[in-house]
Amino acid sequence: MTDLNELLPAELLERFRDRAKGYDERNEFFHEDLAELKARGYLGMFASEADGGLGFGLEQAARAQRRLATAAPATALAVNMHLVWTGVAHLLHERGDDSLQYVLAEAVAGEVFAFGNSEAGNDSVLFDSNTEARPLPGGAYSFTGTKIFTSLSPAWTRLGIFGKDTTGEAPELVHAFITRETPGYTIKDDWNTLGMRASQSNTTVLDGVVAPAERVFRKLPVGPNADPLIFAIFACFETLLAAVYTGIGERALQIGVDTVQLRRSKKTGKAYSQDPDIRWRIADAAIAMDGLYPQLDAVARDIDSLANHGAQWFPQMVGLKIRATETARTVVDLMIRVSGGGSYFAGNELGRLYRDVLAGIFHPSDDESAHGTVANAWLGQVED
Repeated sequence: MTDLNELLPAELLERFRDRAKGYDERNEFFHEDLAELKARGYLGMFASEADGGLGFGLEQAARAQRRLATAAPATALAVNMHLVWTGVAHLLHERGDDSLQYVLAEAVAGEVFAFGNSEAGNDSVLFDSNTEARPLPGGAYSFTGTKIFTSLSPAWTRLGIFGKDTTGEAPELVHAFITRETPGYTIKDDWNTLGMRASQSNTTVLDGVVAPAERVFRKLPVGPNADPLIFAIFACFETLLAAVYTGIGERALQIGVDTVQLRRSKKTGKAYSQDPDIRWRIADAAIAMDGLYPQLDAVARDIDSLANHGAQWFPQMVGLKIRATETARTVVDLMIRVSGGGSYFAGNELGRLYRDVLAGIFHPSDDESAHGTVANAWLGQVED
């Protein structure tokens, strides 16, 4: 199994960190980072070694993404979307479903997968869609609708999408892949955000784009259901997302520690690392982060080992996502407080992390949805 220090060596991470500042300032996609990751086989990490991949499970993939995010959070976040699809294919395979094995094969061959499911105002997420999926002769489908936060917009070669087919007796949610060469979609140049700028998660407008029958891989009823695809998407999305934000918190803590050891008090002549209030804030951040690392490993390991948590699976996954994103926000804020006014200047790494970490509140599952999921698991559904 590949060692993460070899896959993502320190000198590589330093290059990524140096480039991250420029990507952010120019609101530019991370083409150089992506090329280096592809050359190292990073995009094929979930494929078996026999098939040309790295043979990773979700636990090792999450550790890799956490490490990458300490250098370039926006790069890691966007790569997450590719890894969600390849991770889904891997998790399904491990559970006896080989319907997406071509995803792993194509990732090893260099194809880049993106996640085109999010829709403005669709708080049902995977359980309903505002996009029209219209059946065509031979089993193909055309899709018309608007997808937001489509990370990897400048680089994807395969886009996973879904929409709702209302032509039958009961509406169905249709999942499929399209290629970049497929006509019928437009990528807007509208990614001008506060943070995570290098992800270039532009809006994608589908206008009758056709997915051929062989790339239509699931038809599911509207509403929550126990299909393995839904579990696999949630498992990969929430766990890998948590890994990225854990990496942001980890990096912020290290910056804070380094900064307070260098800054000196005019009043005492001592390094700020000797100030009891600053020491308390550093310790508070370290204690918070120490709770994240084992939780991230444990959830990913249980997914890999096919553990049976029953009705508690979704609460565990959304709970991990909320804890990681909220803890990272708290830690970044604490480190800005101990690092002084320099972190307020444009171009400062902590200032960039402060903007990047804010994106965590917008990813599914959001705070309200996650609390609803956990409450339902423990208390049952709200009565009508």
